[in-house]
Amino acid sequence: MDSLNQFFIEYGYLGMAMASFLAGTFVPFSSEVVMGTLLATTGMDPVLTILSGTIGNVLGSLFNYFIGRIGSIEQISHWMHIKERRLRTTRDYVEKRGSWIAAFSFLPIFGTAISISLGILRANVWGVLIWSTIGKLLRYIIFMLPIISWR
Repeated sequence: MDSLNQFFIEYGYLGMAMASFLAGTFVPFSSEVVMGTLLATTGMDPVLTILSGTIGNVLGSLFNYFIGRIGSIEQISHWMHIKERRLRTTRDYVEKRGSWIAAFSFLPIFGTAISISLGILRANVWGVLIWSTIGKLLRYIIFMLPIISWR
């Protein structure tokens, strides 16, 4: 994993967006490690780094959303190795709350299921986009504040 992190770090803002995209999808990856390393060891602008990470992460969630729109729970469970029970439970939970629940799509494991469930339910894509952007941006700001203030 260190060489993969190094690859993303070498590409700066684009690498940050790519790492965050992966982390936003069903791929188990931590974009916070890449972002933290970039902010702690380079002269990259913290605002641009956080924005590039947020954009990549939101695009990853939208990728999950569109997988939910085109696939059934059974297909998604099979393709992505997510338990059908977890998808059904999350879908039912999300259905009661609406697209604002996308603000929590940054959560490990559950975030993927939330994004996919919003797609399965055909939630308003603009609401999903806005709420997931808010949640992911706030998460990066909160996680990176100690590193930014340390610089």
